[in-house]
Amino acid sequence: MPGHGTDKLITVLGASGLLGTAVSRRLAGRPGRLRLVGRRPVTVPGRSTAAEIEHRTVDLTEPGAVAEAVAGSDVVIHLVAHTAGPGTWRVATGDTLAERVNLGLVHDVLDAARAGRTAPRPLVLFAGSVSQAARLPAARAGGTAADQPPTAYDRQKLAAERAIEAATAEGVVRGTTLRLSTLYSQGYDNTDLDRGVVASMTRRAFAGEPLTLWHGGRAQRDLLGADDAAAAFLAAVERFDVVCGHHWEVGSGEPVSVARLFSMIADTVARHTGKPPVPVEDTTPAEFAMPTDQLDFVLGSSAFQDVTGWRPRVGLAEGLDSLAAAVARRRATAPATA
Repeated sequence: MPGHGTDKLITVLGASGLLGTAVSRRLAGRPGRLRLVGRRPVTVPGRSTAAEIEHRTVDLTEPGAVAEAVAGSDVVIHLVAHTAGPGTWRVATGDTLAERVNLGLVHDVLDAARAGRTAPRPLVLFAGSVSQAARLPAARAGGTAADQPPTAYDRQKLAAERAIEAATAEGVVRGTTLRLSTLYSQGYDNTDLDRGVVASMTRRAFAGEPLTLWHGGRAQRDLLGADDAAAAFLAAVERFDVVCGHHWEVGSGEPVSVARLFSMIADTVARHTGKPPVPVEDTTPAEFAMPTDQLDFVLGSSAFQDVTGWRPRVGLAEGLDSLAAAVARRRATAPATA
């Protein structure tokens, strides 16, 4: 990596999650020192390993755990997110554990840098979300241009991003945030790690269950494969001189309605099962529905692409097919239940 020799230590926090596994797999294929930190052991294919890898399985919410995990790091890639309930983004106001994970751990990284536990002014890359910039219709109608995230999860993500930007201005770290669009597994890693809407609906389709949507499925979404997202983080490390100190939107830039997405999933799975596509049905929103479920989230990643050269390599149709094939393989090898 330009400017980052093989003696530099890259630490991945959240290495055992969907995005963390994809990032770890890509980094492991390059010479260098790599520390993978997660709640579960991280499996990296041996045939593609070129890095010197250290594995740590730890609960980062424990006092002092983050400082120990990032000790001596030249680069920290922060991919930890609170996972609970129907989805990682549905965090109730007042959920102290979610706030500890989504925001508190970022402050722990910055405090470790201030205390000299890391290399001087380490690079800090943070996985943000496009929904941080969400503005409800009332705010848009009032002409409000600033980010006004309407959910607790998005407010926590935005606060973490701003803390990194402040620490960068302070000279403590050199940080940047990639505001990611909706991620889904491309089937290269364990699909069970993916609890997002795309994988969930793919599994439902294989089970022969209808795919249910809300509000007619009119909301537009931007879908990005996890491996393409992982490539964006590597591109950011390689071009940190130009991405540092800013936040960047990273997505496919191709809008698709939720209704169209679910129809594509049903058709894709049908090709793998040889059965008719499962129905896509409009239903009453669930109790855990959020205001953002009705908003459009489509990214413009041209700025990030221009400065890094990164481009998404896998289109949605191809990605859905790869995911369906991986789910089919897993179902075929899963032990039979009584």
